[in-house]
Amino acid sequence: MSQNVHPTVDPTKMGIGRSIAVLTSGGDAQGMNAAVRATVRVGLYTGAKVYFVHEGYQGLVDGGDNIRPATWESVSMMLQLGGTVIGSARCKDFRSREGRMQAACNLVKLGITNLCVIGGDGSLTGANEFRTEWSGLLADLVRAGKITDEQARKSSHLNIVGMVGSIDNDFCGTDMTIGTDSALHRIIEVVDAITTTAQSHQRTFILEVMGRHCGYLALVTALACGADWVFIPEMPPDEGWENHLCRRLTDQRARGSRLNVIIVAEGAISRDGKPITSDQIKKLVTDRLGFDTRTTILGHVQRGGTPSAFDRILGSRMGVEAVMALLEATPDTPACVVSLSGNQAVRLPLMECVQVTKDVTAAMAQGRFEDAIKLRGKSFENNWNTYKQLAHINPPDVKSNINVAIMNIGAPCAGMNAAVRAAVRMGIIQGHNMLAVHDGFDGLAHGQIEPITWTSVSGWTGKGGSMLGTKRTLPAKMLEEISQNIAKHNIHALVIIGGFEAYVGGLELVQAREKYEEMCIPMVVIPATVSNNVPGSDFSIGADTALNTITSTCDRIKQSAAGTKRRVFIVETMGGYCGYLATMAGLAAGADAAYIFEDKFNIKDLEMNVEHLVEKMKTTVKRGLILRNENCNANYTTDFIFNLYSEEGKGIFDCRKNVLGHMQQGGTPTPFDRNFGTKMGAKSVMWLTEKLKQCYRHGRIFANTLDSACVLGMKKRALTFQPLAELKADTDFEHRIPKTQWWLKIRPIMKILAKYDIKLDTSEHADMEHVLKKRSLLAK
Repeated sequence: MSQNVHPTVDPTKMGIGRSIAVLTSGGDAQGMNAAVRATVRVGLYTGAKVYFVHEGYQGLVDGGDNIRPATWESVSMMLQLGGTVIGSARCKDFRSREGRMQAACNLVKLGITNLCVIGGDGSLTGANEFRTEWSGLLADLVRAGKITDEQARKSSHLNIVGMVGSIDNDFCGTDMTIGTDSALHRIIEVVDAITTTAQSHQRTFILEVMGRHCGYLALVTALACGADWVFIPEMPPDEGWENHLCRRLTDQRARGSRLNVIIVAEGAISRDGKPITSDQIKKLVTDRLGFDTRTTILGHVQRGGTPSAFDRILGSRMGVEAVMALLEATPDTPACVVSLSGNQAVRLPLMECVQVTKDVTAAMAQGRFEDAIKLRGKSFENNWNTYKQLAHINPPDVKSNINVAIMNIGAPCAGMNAAVRAAVRMGIIQGHNMLAVHDGFDGLAHGQIEPITWTSVSGWTGKGGSMLGTKRTLPAKMLEEISQNIAKHNIHALVIIGGFEAYVGGLELVQAREKYEEMCIPMVVIPATVSNNVPGSDFSIGADTALNTITSTCDRIKQSAAGTKRRVFIVETMGGYCGYLATMAGLAAGADAAYIFEDKFNIKDLEMNVEHLVEKMKTTVKRGLILRNENCNANYTTDFIFNLYSEEGKGIFDCRKNVLGHMQQGGTPTPFDRNFGTKMGAKSVMWLTEKLKQCYRHGRIFANTLDSACVLGMKKRALTFQPLAELKADTDFEHRIPKTQWWLKIRPIMKILAKYDIKLDTSEHADMEHVLKKRSLLAK
């Protein structure tokens, strides 16, 4: 359990005597409700009064019943709802000084001096203007006799914190805005459905997605479905793109592809700033090539539906950070926006982010498209570079004579195939011969190795499981056979995609280098497992898909209790000894508790949880959800916990249990896993290509340094390569988990949101950072 190691601040008393209002403004986005729920509950946890502002800024101006106190129960069952429950509206009144004066009057009368705004850059800019004018508005209100001097003195300063809710991901300073991931889920569902029908008829499909000024949705969709072409506003195609596009489509058909997919952002433009429309592209393809072509414009489907697990967790984490930022703010603190960088919640000055967002628009208007891509941020730039490498380069005429083998190890998971596809294609682009190893280390030992080509991996991005076949067997007992096959097939480098077994297997190959010279080749391990337990990476391919499966199942389970009332569900998740899935699904599904191996618990904790649920049943919320990681405790099994809760809850609630099992490993990969797998696969081969150049000695490859066998992982804010041997110190081999796991720090959030009386650790609060994109780019 998280201990408060910041004795000067008691988070449960930070908000006493303060009032916080929360509003959603601008276009709706899935996950806004999660942010509202977290803001309300954490606000109440700190002792503050919290108010809903209904209908956005319009409600702020109209006042009255639009500004209402929020209670713990009033945000129950909000987490899984799309849109915004408290409403949003475009508001002309707030743009005038009179409107803002009326809004200020409404806030002052209720003693509200902390405002949390969830919306796009327009909404946040409006909030900052409101804050800047605050003292002038108060002076005018006193002069007009609408408020007293005393009221003005008590409300002399307004604090503003923003959270960005926008499906376009068009706000600079954050990797992801609330709603973007869910919008990608909707788009990919459509792409998958379209792909099957297009393949049946050999069609070309043009799909138009939202993004008037930002191509993020289009770009990630193109990466996630392996599109033939993407049009985005930040980087218009070169002159003569029409010929290039037709040539690309013809080449793909000649290679045996039965369909073509073209993704268009609604704001796509040509180099001279003219719009490029889906109809225009359709006419071009039909007239020039005679291909059967169809257009689909997705429109508001992208805004709708249930928020993804990622958006719920993002909204919840941002909500917590926003309340802390409001309560820690001083009159000198600039208005801030809570952002996501890698897996860290950070605070950034609001107007710096708005300025960079405007700079992107200016760069595009002036035709400085390279600058526009850079200003969008590292994440956007990496996506663009990966897409360009995989889609825009034809394989070279000169071969490298290098053979790179690819294999899957451990249990299958969604996204493995996306990584294989990207690695194969990037290898072919580099001029290498790519080899597929079937059935893991068994296949490597028994010679199940064959060439794999550009077309043989087409369509793999959206396929679940492992097309290469995978086994859990480790190589230690087959080293002799493996070394013989490495020599026989002349393998110069190895890509190992898989879970903890992939890491351990890679380590065994490195340790065998002393005895077998054949093992002295560069190797890279790409973490791919639903358990997210590979050392050297904060995320594994496949974990996001599993998390969404658990979350949507928990939604259905909770919904089934809506009619029966007073029911508690015990749900067992996968993950081995790693509690990542149980913890994150607990946060995403609004669980009352999540039992995991890393956070030891005893009978007293179980007793406390039961008492907590008994109290909960006395409120209007009469449902309970308990998650249990499969290996959290050998004695407190799922059956034991179910029996305990059933016995203690007699007459108050009844219990049901669900063991989710292998459905967590199945299904088609989520957009995150497709995109992550694609980037990891491509980056691994680029790294191997560099390593091979360094290890080339006297006409052969010889790699025996520690840094020639690495894990490619996401650490905090970047993809990094770490030597397998160096990660041993941070690995608990018995329980197959890393010794340090970043997500344990966000466990207390789940408990606070479930109304447990625990102390939130405020020692590691996020200080204000600055947007590091210097104006030097723009001074050119």
